[in-house]
Amino acid sequence: MRTLQSQPANKQYKIAGETLYIYAPLANRLGLYKIKSELENLSFQYEHPEEYDSIKSKLASTEESRHELFDQFTAPIEEALNKMGIKYQIKERVKTPYSIWQKMQNKHVTFDEVYDILAVRIIFTPNKREEEVQECFNIYVAIEKIYKAHPDRFRNWLNHPKANGYQALHVTLMSKQGRWIEVQIRSDRMDEIAEQGFAAHWKYKEGEDSEYTEDENESELNDWLRTIKEILDDPQPDAMDFLDAIKLNLFASEIFVFTPKGEIKTMPTGCTALDFAFSIHTFLGSHCIGAKVNHKLVPLSHKLQSGDQVEILTSKSQHVQPAWINFVSTAKAKAKIHAILRRDSRELQKKSEELLDEFLKRNDIEPTLAIADQLAEFHDVRKRDDFFQALGDKTILLGEKDLDELQGKNSHSGSKKGWRKYVPFIGSGKTKKDDPAKQQNLFVVPEKFNRKKPIFITDENITQYKFKHCCHPIPGDDILGFIDGKQQIEIHKRACPVAAKLKTSYGNRILDAKWDMHKKLFFDATVRLQGIDRMGMLMDMTRVISSQMNVNIHRLTITSEDGVFDGTIELRVHDRDDVREIMDNLKQIEDLKDVNQIM
Repeated sequence: MRTLQSQPANKQYKIAGETLYIYAPLANRLGLYKIKSELENLSFQYEHPEEYDSIKSKLASTEESRHELFDQFTAPIEEALNKMGIKYQIKERVKTPYSIWQKMQNKHVTFDEVYDILAVRIIFTPNKREEEVQECFNIYVAIEKIYKAHPDRFRNWLNHPKANGYQALHVTLMSKQGRWIEVQIRSDRMDEIAEQGFAAHWKYKEGEDSEYTEDENESELNDWLRTIKEILDDPQPDAMDFLDAIKLNLFASEIFVFTPKGEIKTMPTGCTALDFAFSIHTFLGSHCIGAKVNHKLVPLSHKLQSGDQVEILTSKSQHVQPAWINFVSTAKAKAKIHAILRRDSRELQKKSEELLDEFLKRNDIEPTLAIADQLAEFHDVRKRDDFFQALGDKTILLGEKDLDELQGKNSHSGSKKGWRKYVPFIGSGKTKKDDPAKQQNLFVVPEKFNRKKPIFITDENITQYKFKHCCHPIPGDDILGFIDGKQQIEIHKRACPVAAKLKTSYGNRILDAKWDMHKKLFFDATVRLQGIDRMGMLMDMTRVISSQMNVNIHRLTITSEDGVFDGTIELRVHDRDDVREIMDNLKQIEDLKDVNQIM
């Protein structure tokens, strides 16, 4: 990542995408905070250079005011800690550019509206290593006498660390300046583990004579590695499914769940009773019929909360159901369910293959895997195995249309069968240039396409590209191109979740794409509005958009309740600059409190 500047843009997007998708989460899971942060920031820098530079610039311009706030906030804390005779240092922690940008995207806020850019870190050296947890609480009690704590923002990872070994006490306090500031309290040992991961944990274990023998961090790592090994022992046939299975729990927040005997288990947030069953044993999961959570009967899909006590109920007659995959959330449960279903479906698939062979032989067509892939695509099925499964379940029945599809694609007789009847000019030797309807959306990538150079989207050639609804890109967005299976180019935002998978699994098909538009065409954009309801508010908003800016409102939805309104406006704009200008003008309207860009 540090030498990525030497690569062409399409390679930069591919490598940055892989890094954000798997390597940064992996570093986080191993507790390597410094590496994780650098990987994220480098990826962000190459994928969104303008946003990266903008945030860096704003961080630099607000540095002085942050230092002033930090000094004012920590002065009384230092005084209290000095009286307690504690050896400590207080550090200023500033959010990374990537994490600031992530918050701006997820919360639809501007840089100025991200309030937790500054945090305070208290790192102390305990008098006795075995009493460091108690000293964390002593410091917390002392600083809470100075500032009021937020009741819902207290996080205790002391007695039960995060799965990556992270230990600390987090509390959010109200400063005298009226700003909420997070304070992280940790010992020097906890700080090293937070920055350097499990290697620092083992450093403290080597040859220590103290009573500190906490092995929980190490066992958490071993549990996770055991889960990864189980997935590796029975990998998914599809590489991306396999990556997804491993990644599922890399970034997950954790909850603590108790067994009937009172043993504590760490599980990812959002997990179900069935996930818990598979985490204990595969047999328990595959024969699970329900659970008792806090002594009350619940279904398999019941989501667990931190502190729940769970008892799994089983039956020998119960078997793994395909629907289970829709509500489990852990990597282990998904991997085991997939493995069992694949084993059960092998016999069905064998029968399906025989069924297809018979159909093809009856019609004098040589059976090949390419034929199966062709029919899977024809029936809008993503994978060949899914096609055979549907054939066995009789949700797909082979017939005349399938024959037309195969003969249409395999014959050169000119007969308009299968897909050719919809686009008859493809492959006919000549294309009528005077018929734009027949040319639209059928851009074929030339064989000698230079993937190291960017493609430019202009007002004239825009119909040659496929704009995906998953991310709704419009001029002004950071974008990339992807060559799909039909040799057409899809356009995605670089931050699109779908593009993240494409960069990881099909990196050689990624293209650098740039806009070259001249405000001739219109695109849809959606803005969300919230504020205080009053007479004339709607008129003020439409006046700003339609009269002052001459922008067409495509759709307007407003709901009002108890004097507060919430609404969305769909606009027809040329690019993102138009959206930003409209938002800036709307923010000038009295009583309009929040204006956020949605799409």
